[in-house]
Amino acid sequence: MERRGFLKILGATGGALAFSNTELTPEAQAQGVREKDLRWGKAPCRYCGTGCGVEVGVKDGRVMAVRGDAAASVNKGLLCAKGYHLPAMLYGEDRLKQPMRRGADGSLQPLSWDQALDLIAQKYKEALAEGGPESVGMYGSGQWTIFDGYAATKWMRGGLRSNNLDPNARLCMSSAVSGFMTQFGSDEPMGCYDDFELGDDFVLWGNNMAEMHPVLFSRILENKRSRPGTRIVELATRRTPTSDYADLYVEFKPGSDLAIANGILHLLFAKKKVATAFIDENVVVKRGIEDLKTIGYGCYDEQAERYTFEDKAEPATWKDVESFLADYSPAKVQELSGVPPAQLEALAELYGNPGRGTVSLWCMGVNQHVRGTWMNNLITDLHLVTGKIGRPGANPFSLTGQPSACGTAREVGTLSNRLPADRVVTNPEHRAEAEKIWNLAPGTIPAKPGHHAVDLFRAFMRSEVKVLWIQTTNPAVTLPNLARFDRKPGDGRFLIVSDIYPTPTTDLADLILPSAAWVEREGMFGNSERRTQHWHQQVPPPGEAKEDAWQIIQVAKKMGMGSLFPWPEDAWHEPMFEEYRKFGLGNGKDLASYKQLEETRGLRWPVVDGKETRYRYAAGHDPYVKKKAGVHFYRAKGNGEKAAFWIRPYHPPAESPDQEYPFWLTTGRVLEHWHSGSMTRRVKQLHQAVPRAYVELNRVDATELGINPGDKVRLKSRRGVLELVAEIDGRGRPPRGTVFVPFFDEGLLVNRLTLDAMDNISKEPDYKKCAVRIERVS
Repeated sequence: MERRGFLKILGATGGALAFSNTELTPEAQAQGVREKDLRWGKAPCRYCGTGCGVEVGVKDGRVMAVRGDAAASVNKGLLCAKGYHLPAMLYGEDRLKQPMRRGADGSLQPLSWDQALDLIAQKYKEALAEGGPESVGMYGSGQWTIFDGYAATKWMRGGLRSNNLDPNARLCMSSAVSGFMTQFGSDEPMGCYDDFELGDDFVLWGNNMAEMHPVLFSRILENKRSRPGTRIVELATRRTPTSDYADLYVEFKPGSDLAIANGILHLLFAKKKVATAFIDENVVVKRGIEDLKTIGYGCYDEQAERYTFEDKAEPATWKDVESFLADYSPAKVQELSGVPPAQLEALAELYGNPGRGTVSLWCMGVNQHVRGTWMNNLITDLHLVTGKIGRPGANPFSLTGQPSACGTAREVGTLSNRLPADRVVTNPEHRAEAEKIWNLAPGTIPAKPGHHAVDLFRAFMRSEVKVLWIQTTNPAVTLPNLARFDRKPGDGRFLIVSDIYPTPTTDLADLILPSAAWVEREGMFGNSERRTQHWHQQVPPPGEAKEDAWQIIQVAKKMGMGSLFPWPEDAWHEPMFEEYRKFGLGNGKDLASYKQLEETRGLRWPVVDGKETRYRYAAGHDPYVKKKAGVHFYRAKGNGEKAAFWIRPYHPPAESPDQEYPFWLTTGRVLEHWHSGSMTRRVKQLHQAVPRAYVELNRVDATELGINPGDKVRLKSRRGVLELVAEIDGRGRPPRGTVFVPFFDEGLLVNRLTLDAMDNISKEPDYKKCAVRIERVS
């Protein structure tokens, strides 16, 4: 069977995918519009971090159709269910179309843009005068375009002189950032999507790839179809559609993946399946603070003001490694994780086989973890000790959930401690470089990192931050332990929210701004494989909606900071991007030029002499590697240009089931909806497919509790209560003692139950592990 036919069958059976057909909107069908009547343009998909290429069909200023872009190497014409319904995301009946201020009685009154911008400038000036730069903040998104993020970081750090800027990407991939930075001195994967065709074994660490990244998963399945020896191993805490395709399913207790990874390392060293020559040439050993009491978990009652723990790296030896790993015997790992020794042996054989390429894949299951950075380190450790890194078909690969979490949050540097291209605010040389590019006086950019996401909202709730601007995200749905952040507008603080639809977050806002979405404005995203993708505006936004970067630039000008953005009002995108490019040129972060990106379906950085790079650090692929063979981790300056193997122990979760709360609760997404559902729940077909959140229960647990499918049940945690409909033996099938709830439903807020414990290094919250009890609602 040819690939097209295979993927069509996959789409028909899974309801997930479709291949390169044109999907006309109901509006276009009603008007009798045909493909040839449309003007077609390119864009990346608006949803996840895969970066699928989409062709957008336009007529009379409306998006009338989309189809998978066969010229895009990411998806080769394939789209998932969400991708084919992209146009409807733009045309919900309740689009925000004009600025609105909330009155004392709670009602919303329209404002002109000039009035709204004056008000924002006034509020920021007042806060700066009263409390200084630490009293202002901004909360952005991995859905920001590169233009939006760059405008935000330049205005906040160079104009307001504040580092209180953080994106919602802190909640989803900052552990991956910390992992790459601590091991290679540089963020982002070294591999690319080509690995899905070239790898032999794919190990999915807590990653329901069939639903969360279905287009990429289809590439692995096609590899498996054409090369029957290809294997998929899934490590997970519940069975999902991905499990149905796995050659080996490894189920483990929540939070015990640290023990499993160390157990695999134990066996690799014990059986002498490590690549000694590779290690000697390319790897050093590091060890950090390991005492649980010293580190803590960052919960509100534990660190009520700020969670600011900082790890301290110390050199270690390979003897230290073997001594440390002696504690992680197969029997000990089984005790901690529930994984049988035979399965641990199978994983060690897989990683230790030098004749097979191994690709490790992970996403939120690893990152949203109280020791998420440690887990990132340990997965990469497995590749470092076996030499399976920087090679086609053999790499650790962190997937992302937002369209530009990589390109904007990570590379532009909108995290509270970062500047563009891996620079950090704590490094005086990095600050000086940014000040030079931005034409700022020396000392303008503050050296102290700002509040990370959870602490930023804690600071806002205690009025330490007095003015906060939220763009392109919905924290009133997505923050953990949501009850901590309840507020009423007019409480003395000032909250600005820019969005495209009313959300629970706009309900809390003092000022609401209407934003342009996707192809209603020009933009660039950066996807999970380091690919920067450009698109032009293709339709006008509704009403008075404006792009987020424009909003920031105009406020800066109102505050007398117009020199930060010295470009023509009608032609600023290209010069802004070319200024941003300066940060990466010549240091391994080289981006393609604006003109190149206009003309292509995106290019993977570093782009040198017009050529993209498939594999970083690899001889023959990366232009910065001068060796004839092997790898060179040239960005790891602090380690003598060698990668760091980290010793990282098992720590238990911050909260585990007990007699009062005997069940694990874990949260996540579903195929049909994206993040908080503010866009996909307005798409009729997607909403009808999954109209509400639910709770997955194990059948034996449900029988013992007297719960049947469709019954209403009550979940209680130490933080909140939620009533949901029970689902049993559905798409997801948790083991005994575990329940799962998706978080897309703003009417059923599962994050009122979750714990605000967070990773000790990345400060990313752990949404995957807390304790609940279950009651049947009579």
